[in-house]
Amino acid sequence: MSALLTVSDAHISYGKVEAVRSVSLEVGANQIVTIIGANGAGKTTLLNAIMGVLPMKGGVTFGGEDMSRLDIEDRVASGLSLVPEHRELFGTMSVEDNLQLGAFRIARATAARSFERVYTLFPRLKERRKQLAGTLSGGEQQMLAMGRALMGAPKLLMLDEPSLGLAPLIVADIFRTVGELRAAGVSVLLVEQNAQAALKIADHAYVMELGEFVLAGPAPEIATNQQVVASYLGFQHA
Repeated sequence: MSALLTVSDAHISYGKVEAVRSVSLEVGANQIVTIIGANGAGKTTLLNAIMGVLPMKGGVTFGGEDMSRLDIEDRVASGLSLVPEHRELFGTMSVEDNLQLGAFRIARATAARSFERVYTLFPRLKERRKQLAGTLSGGEQQMLAMGRALMGAPKLLMLDEPSLGLAPLIVADIFRTVGELRAAGVSVLLVEQNAQAALKIADHAYVMELGEFVLAGPAPEIATNQQVVASYLGFQHA
C-alpha cells in the first residue's frame, strides 16, 4: 500500500534544544495511525511540524507531493488538516460560523455537502448550530473543532489529544467518530495519551519517548507489548 503521508528523518528544534530527532513515519490511505507517549515526548511538536507551524529538517511528502516548502495554507489546500490540542475555536461566534470558517477555501456547493456531512457525524452540533461556541461543553467543543477541520474535506485529519479532559462517555463518542471517518475514506493521524483507547481503533502505532520513536508496528501488537503495557496501559480504563 502506498503511503498517503510520509515523514522521513525528522529533526525539530526549539532554539538549540532538539525536541524531535530521527523520526520517520507513514500513514496509508484509509488508515488510523496513532502516536502514543507521555506528556512532553514530542508528539504535538511533530504534528505542528508536519502542518508547517514549526520548521523541520527532514522530508514530508503528502499524496506524493513534497510538502517541505509549502506554507500552512497550501498544506491545508492539499488535503492536510490539524485539530490542535486546545481546539482554538472562536468562542464569541456561533457553531455554524465556526464551521463556515473551515470551508472558506471551497466552493459553496461543496460547503453545503460539508455541512451535511459534519451534521451527520455530529448531530449535536446541528442542534446547537446557533449557539455560541464558548458556551458549549468540552465534548461539544471537541466535536466542533473536528467538524471545522472536516469542512475543508481533508484527506488526512491530524488529531492532537482529542480525549483530553473529557468524560469517558464523550471519549467513546469521539473515538467512534474517528472510526467512522476511516470508513468514509479519511485517514487519521492520532496523538493521544489515552493509549488504550487509541490502540483499540488504530491500524498502526508508534510509541514516542523523549523525542524519538522507540517502538512501531501494527496496533494490536503494540497493545500487547509488555513494555507498552507496563508503561502506558497499566492504569488506564477503556
